[in-house]
Amino acid sequence: MIGVGINGYGTIGRRVAYGVSVQDDMYISGIVKNTPDYVAKEASRHFNIFVPSEEKIEEFKKSGINVKGTVEDLCKNSDIMVDGTPEGMGEKNLSLYKKFNVRAILEGGEKHSTVDGSFNAYSDFDQMKNKKYVRVVSCNTTALARSLFPIFDNYEISSVNATILRRATDPNDSKKGPINAIEPTMQYPSHHAPDLKTIIPNINIKTTAVKIPTTLMHVHIIDAELPGNVNTEDIKKIWKKYNRLLLINSNEGFKSTAQIMDMAKERSRNRADLYEIAIWKDSININNGILHYLQAVHQESDVIPENIDAIRSMFNIEDKEESIRKTDDSLKIKGGEF
Repeated sequence: MIGVGINGYGTIGRRVAYGVSVQDDMYISGIVKNTPDYVAKEASRHFNIFVPSEEKIEEFKKSGINVKGTVEDLCKNSDIMVDGTPEGMGEKNLSLYKKFNVRAILEGGEKHSTVDGSFNAYSDFDQMKNKKYVRVVSCNTTALARSLFPIFDNYEISSVNATILRRATDPNDSKKGPINAIEPTMQYPSHHAPDLKTIIPNINIKTTAVKIPTTLMHVHIIDAELPGNVNTEDIKKIWKKYNRLLLINSNEGFKSTAQIMDMAKERSRNRADLYEIAIWKDSININNGILHYLQAVHQESDVIPENIDAIRSMFNIEDKEESIRKTDDSLKIKGGEF
């Protein structure tokens, strides 16, 4: 059993904690919380609580939360740390993990150059075996890899252009925006293109990003240049082999991200999460060799299966297909066609 410590219990950290807790080959050794808020109180019902420093212990005790120790204590008693701290903090925390000789996973907000490699279960599971410090790529990069790698693995993709309509913030965050504006990213390509190349090195992709005032999901508009003999049924047939892709249809009620997230609630998932990338079937078409499709990304949860598979890859305890199967089964990831 692999002992997994979670440093940072926010949007990603708490979901990784749940994901790990339902596996049969790993367990949560503890979580690190910085503030004794309602999230910490609820977490203390399920997990051992650790804090960033000795000074924080008394603050938590005053709030009635029992603390097991500091993050250093958790590092000593864990086989691997998953860093869910705010963007930029993971790189700083690496020195701590190295000090205690504990493996670590950073999330997509950190730089690829700070770790031994970047991870996506479909595209480079085997390349991350036995690595000590790995980064799970961002929610958007994970989504691009999920739908593009299966095609890339079967056909020669000449080029890809993707426009990423980004949610402004997560549903529980009231500090960020924009509130009543659309905010385009002037960088071209946006950082998502070079990030995808860290897990699919030979793909030729350009990306544009636009931030919009919603909290539910991201939406991607993707155009990929394929060989002339490929048709839409070929593409659908390939995608249906991958559980972490879900084909939906706007004519069946999925007219927006609101209905997609409502469907996730109906599936009674933990936190109503949608781990799969939802691809609108009726958006899929090929015109003059260009494959066009639209996909929706639940930014809070799509990277959770990847974190679990990354742990197995880094400890080399399962092969790629078996790890993905175990993760999908435990999280009730079905994919296919709705």
